[in-house]
Amino acid sequence: MNFQRNNLDLADSPYLRQHKDNPIWWQDWNNEVLSYALQNQKLIFVSSGYSTCHWCHVMAADSFSNLEIANELNKNFVCIKIDREIRPDIDHFLMEFMNENYGSGGWPLNVILTPDKKPFFAGTYIGSEPRYGMPSFLELLEKIQVYYLEKKDVFTNFQLKSNKDRFSDSDAIESTIINYHDKTYGGFGQSMKFPPHNTLLFLIHLFEENQKPEFKEIITKTLDSIALYGLHDHLQGGFYRYCVDRAWSVPHFEKMLYDQAMLLMVYSAAAKVLKNENYEIVAKNIIECLNQTFEIDGLFCSAFDADTNHHEGLTYLWSDSELIEILGDKLSKFNELYEMLEFEGKGHLHKKSHKYDNEIEKLLLDARRKKEQPFRDDKILTSWNSILGIGFIYAFRTFHDDSYLEIAKNIYKLISEKLSIDGDLYHSMLDSKLSGNGFLEDYASFLLFITFLSEETEIEDNLISRFKDKLLDFKINNIWYESINSELGMIPAKDVDHPTPSSISMAEMALLRSRIILGEDYSELQFKEGTNFDFYNLAVLLSQGMFNQFYSIDRIKWQKLPINTMQIIENHYANCYKGRCDMYSSMEEMESQMLK
Repeated sequence: MNFQRNNLDLADSPYLRQHKDNPIWWQDWNNEVLSYALQNQKLIFVSSGYSTCHWCHVMAADSFSNLEIANELNKNFVCIKIDREIRPDIDHFLMEFMNENYGSGGWPLNVILTPDKKPFFAGTYIGSEPRYGMPSFLELLEKIQVYYLEKKDVFTNFQLKSNKDRFSDSDAIESTIINYHDKTYGGFGQSMKFPPHNTLLFLIHLFEENQKPEFKEIITKTLDSIALYGLHDHLQGGFYRYCVDRAWSVPHFEKMLYDQAMLLMVYSAAAKVLKNENYEIVAKNIIECLNQTFEIDGLFCSAFDADTNHHEGLTYLWSDSELIEILGDKLSKFNELYEMLEFEGKGHLHKKSHKYDNEIEKLLLDARRKKEQPFRDDKILTSWNSILGIGFIYAFRTFHDDSYLEIAKNIYKLISEKLSIDGDLYHSMLDSKLSGNGFLEDYASFLLFITFLSEETEIEDNLISRFKDKLLDFKINNIWYESINSELGMIPAKDVDHPTPSSISMAEMALLRSRIILGEDYSELQFKEGTNFDFYNLAVLLSQGMFNQFYSIDRIKWQKLPINTMQIIENHYANCYKGRCDMYSSMEEMESQMLK
């Protein structure tokens, strides 16, 4: 390989390809590049980001396009670009280094390592000019090199700490969630807000169990706010990644597959438990968004950029003159349904209520489709598609539409055929080319998906058992590892459930459900702190008997069942709940006694 050039034109990542024309001699992360740095005793500059990251684009146009900066980097550093969505293990390692040493981090994540891979500096956006009391990128590079020469003999390896269990109890969790809830606007906290997928999902399942009115208030306030205000794409369904303000007014306009998957679960579950038709409409509109914009040959792509032609949200914004021209005499009806929130000189749509006008929305969507569209990241990720498969199963169980189950089955079939070789999963695919051996998040999410699908269709027990064994390869001495053979060694897995369920939480849930299906013994899990570990806490509910476990020869229709249910196909009839198992002689007897 020629290291005196930018080699990202050879990369499999859309994000890396976005940087192929930078004057920096970027390389992909691999052993060959790392060995070159060590042999030539060059510092390693690593920049991690993703294709729909706004500030990654800004830094690419600024510092990474600056010839003076590029000359300095090319002369004295080996420069590596990482797509954090393709290498979540390396990104997690580097982000934990930044969090531990600087308090917080974000993307682009820029880290400098010694030639033998010891990180010693980290930062996020670094501009080509000094600002806000910070030096320019070039000044910073010069200072870092001096510092390295002075201190290189004392640098030590950064050891990513294994996760410590932060156990709690149900009362403390409930108190944390209630106290942290923003009663005015919904969601949690008082500033920038991400949709709290995992906490909402946990609360919906918990509410079915205990019917506490405080939980219903949190669920409905949050779901109504994110459905009506700035986070929601009111014309095409789907949701943006987060809002920059407390009131859910101004979104960061990127769309991620995992948000659609998790919110499909949440709104489907809420529609069933709360019997709310508005949530049914939102869930079905998410599905429309997925099928119309994310779907690629039966699987689903990763994301849409926040920017269009270097302007954030441009595709989604409207001027007054545009609305007048498009809507004509329907403008007064539009004003009854919508209000416009100012964003960079144009308007972003908010709804005033859960009322719809299909004609107006179609006119606007047709006009929007004629605009320049944001970049779409077409890579297919095993983990995110597996989570989405579970989302479609939630929708099927609530809305009883067989097409949703067929989509889930097809996702499973295509992952098995296209993202797996000889039973081993790969992490990502672009243009039919596979990239990266599977990580814990892939095996955990796929096994979890299989356990849900086994309740709907024939899945052989030996398949569940085989993937359970593969999953357990990532657990060594009772520690879950995201990767067990990375270039940085064994990397402990993430445990915080944000924005997706963590690898550890999915692994524990998948193991638990697998053991129930296979008739194996399992241990009761303990609750962890609320709002940070709520997908894990959902697994705790299951392990502590808060779910009905129905055993029957034939499948029971889901409209007859509570959401807190697992179905296991067996040659007898029984229901196990809160440590008690009742046996029945027939489906009729079980239904008459248990499914009233």
